[in-house]
Amino acid sequence: MKRSLNTDNRDFAAIFLPGFTLLFLLILWEIAVEISQVEAWILPGPSQIVEALWQARELLWRHSTQTIYETVLGLGIAVVVGITLATAIDWSQSLRKAIYPLLIISQTIPIIAVAPLLIIWFGYGLLPKVLVVALVCFFPITINLADGYRLVDRDMIRLLSAMGADTRKIFTMVKLPAALPFFFSGLRIAGTYSVMGAVIGEWLGASKGLGIFMTRSSQSYLTDRVFAAIIVITCLSLLIYLIIEGVARLVMPWYYRKT
Repeated sequence: MKRSLNTDNRDFAAIFLPGFTLLFLLILWEIAVEISQVEAWILPGPSQIVEALWQARELLWRHSTQTIYETVLGLGIAVVVGITLATAIDWSQSLRKAIYPLLIISQTIPIIAVAPLLIIWFGYGLLPKVLVVALVCFFPITINLADGYRLVDRDMIRLLSAMGADTRKIFTMVKLPAALPFFFSGLRIAGTYSVMGAVIGEWLGASKGLGIFMTRSSQSYLTDRVFAAIIVITCLSLLIYLIIEGVARLVMPWYYRKT
């Protein structure tokens, strides 16, 4: 009973304390803006941002649907490519030695530098935005899943081999279940970055999406709308994270019971 109460207190603190801190910072922000009389186009207060969010809700919704579409497509491609590449790396040590360092090096190239090339090669349509999202997301999925395969209990693999299990059975019965927590860990990271990737692609050229909405708003000095778009982007990223967490709990119930 005492342990249950301690757990409930910890859960309550984990939810209450961040919310209280955020509320305190927003109140402080509002007071600071009111006292300093700073121009709204430089720094609007939270109340002005909420008002702009409500007034532009229909416009934000239309742009959000485009960004969500790009995000889902790009994240889906990243998942397929990441799983395929990580599995190939696990099956071949030569391939691991050939590809793994290149994956690390690829992350030293800023995506903002690659995105203009995609625009040049593929134009201003949907494809370059989807590719930007895929490039942003595939790395954490690939690396985490590859590490998950590598860190599987070798004694369990040797035991199944001694019992006559072939490579496919060892993979499906041992490697894949053991690597799933690593996969979802990478997928959570990729999910939170995915919306950002779509927005970066839209910044460089688009007719619709939250990125172009932010660009137009900033060029018109509608700073409150820029902040409103940031709120929407944050909410979408959190939503994707929660969906991934829900899927992980459905796919790996044993893991969450254990933890």
